[in-house]
Amino acid sequence: MVFARVDRRLAAKYPFISDTAQIISDINMDASMLISSDVFRSPRRRGIQRLEDTIRDSEVSCTPLVNEYELLTEILSYVYARVVVSCINDKFLIRRYALSESVKMKKLLEAEDGNIVRYISAALNVNTAFDGERLRMYFVDYLRLSSRIKSRDWKLVNAELRKGYVYLEKSKLSRLLQNALQDKIESELPLKVPEEYRYTIREDVGYIEGLFESIKGASNSQFPEKLKDQCLPPCIKVLITNAQKGVNLSHSGRFALVSFLHTVGMDLKQILALFSRSPDFDELKTLYQIKHITGELNGTSGYVPPGCNTMKTNGICYDPDGLCNSRKIGHPVTYYRVKVDTEKGIK
Repeated sequence: MVFARVDRRLAAKYPFISDTAQIISDINMDASMLISSDVFRSPRRRGIQRLEDTIRDSEVSCTPLVNEYELLTEILSYVYARVVVSCINDKFLIRRYALSESVKMKKLLEAEDGNIVRYISAALNVNTAFDGERLRMYFVDYLRLSSRIKSRDWKLVNAELRKGYVYLEKSKLSRLLQNALQDKIESELPLKVPEEYRYTIREDVGYIEGLFESIKGASNSQFPEKLKDQCLPPCIKVLITNAQKGVNLSHSGRFALVSFLHTVGMDLKQILALFSRSPDFDELKTLYQIKHITGELNGTSGYVPPGCNTMKTNGICYDPDGLCNSRKIGHPVTYYRVKVDTEKGIK
């Protein structure tokens, strides 16, 4: 599908489409003007707002798009935000920014008609089509984009598949396009930013970097004194490291980590802080999941952590050492307690 002319409103809502480059070309603007000219102060401010939204809320906010000036401001703010993120060049920030832009796009798409959804799909190199009034996605793209969504509802066996296409409600198709945009942005960043540009925008870069570091510092989890992190089994160490780096853990990985940490003495706030580094962190949802696993929701002592055999089956048994392979160890909690007892004996 091709629109007859460059649509500034569409580009303002979805600034990753190819129309954006044409619009910038039409106004005879180069990168040096965007980062230094007073004429483009508003796009720079909005670009910084996009990054503030990213860091604080993990979702870029929407702004009114009434007149041509507002449309152009929104388009150029996307470009400027990408430049600032590239100057900082932190993998976690890039991933969080990509997620924030893609969440915004998903919400916008859910209110669009099918033609717009198809147009955006094409811009993201995703094969979609109409069957009457129903939207469908080529199964290869469906598998690629749904593989990270762990719910059984997204398994191909539970989808309506006909002649190589998966039939989808607009909300589910938009969710998959969210993943496509996230992948696109992550693959494009960081941009190569000339040193003279970096110097010009150093204050904006410093501000966002400081804000980002303050949020990271606040969310860094600390083990309680009674929890001896040097005694943790290798599998748990890897899961903790991934969580602290903002890597999204599988459902089985999250369950194993939460149930283990709860069993060996971590409280709810400390466990929650550990997961707050995740790029798609949702505090209410995560809090509910932790309370469910630890038993706070139903007044029980919580779920028992999975044993070593289950960890292996779920693909989360990482870097087993000599103690792991000894006959007396069949559970991560046993490993931890043996190491703690050994340490006490040494002391």
